[in-house]
Amino acid sequence: MTNTNSALSGRDLDEARIRELVARSQEAQTDPEVLPALHTDDVVIINIAGRRLFGREAFASAMAGALSSPLKNVRTTLEVEKIGFAGPDTAIVSLTKTVHDERPEAQEASELPLKGAMSYVLTRDGGDWRIALAQTTPIG
Repeated sequence: MTNTNSALSGRDLDEARIRELVARSQEAQTDPEVLPALHTDDVVIINIAGRRLFGREAFASAMAGALSSPLKNVRTTLEVEKIGFAGPDTAIVSLTKTVHDERPEAQEASELPLKGAMSYVLTRDGGDWRIALAQTTPIG
């Protein structure tokens, strides 16, 4: 990937890197090797269905299970609404998550909400941002 951030500095560079992290997390949603690596070791994840996971290993295991089930046909898209900073190495990202349920049986009626208000808490690890918390609340 070409680095387009060479002219940016400070908060602008942080925001660009955070947007890249969000894009990478969306692109890697079916890659059980890449997506967990974008998270901290002690990540907390609460998904749109309310399931809570503690730690990168638990997340990787749940992801592998989902990808070997009909859930592999459910993908999501993320839209960044706002990026804020709680400190120099902590960012809070507000997103809208849209669920695309492409399972054949989902044509009748999906039990999954189709939209969610998502929040990421990110921490800086060296020069990289990592997801420390990902929480999604269904939007009716």
